[in-house]
Amino acid sequence: MALPSIPTELSTPVAVVTRYLLNELMSGRWAPGDRLPPERTLATTLGVGRSAIREATAALEILGVAEVRPGSGTYVRDGASALLQKTLSWGLFLSAERTADLVEVREALEIQCARAAALHITDDQLSEVREHLATMRDTVDDHPAFVQADSRFHELIDDASGNAPLRDLVRSVRALLRVWVERALNEGGHARLTVAEHQAVVDALATREPDKAEAAMRAHMGSAGQRLRSVELPQP
Repeated sequence: MALPSIPTELSTPVAVVTRYLLNELMSGRWAPGDRLPPERTLATTLGVGRSAIREATAALEILGVAEVRPGSGTYVRDGASALLQKTLSWGLFLSAERTADLVEVREALEIQCARAAALHITDDQLSEVREHLATMRDTVDDHPAFVQADSRFHELIDDASGNAPLRDLVRSVRALLRVWVERALNEGGHARLTVAEHQAVVDALATREPDKAEAAMRAHMGSAGQRLRSVELPQP
């Protein structure tokens, strides 16, 4: 099976898998509702680890292209956006300059989400945010579990914003930076620092004061942005 052509200096296993899946989706091989090949099959066929398959399908799910159904498999969503597919494909091969630009976009969107969430978040949503923060605190030495809880923490704030277009935009940008974010969270004491910053965001949201929520998220994004800009992705 011929894999998509990707410049060697820019490729990672996740990039290879994602480009392959996107090409297959855009070619019409899989129609809305179809189940993608099993994780084990894709890993064997493409010669990559199963973790690369999971990361690629997770990124597609964030962008609304695919749906991961636990215990069943990954399915093509109805109405999957070709524009988002191409955007993700482009994003996985970002130069350092373009990555820095996207980090700035993410910061602005995350800050706006936090500000809006302070006005609209319910008690149940705030409780759930706290639960995922507690999970992050308990899994600082378990990278996959920590990353999952971190991602869910931000998604809950997106939902609490009450603004669907804003939510979708920030998730798309976050998906483009996913590989960089996960590498940053795995460096030194960054996980513990992230927990402390998230606690400040939760405390601010609990006040229901937009200015406080904005300030807390701005501080977190400033720190997280520095970490992202320092990440160097490993070569395959």
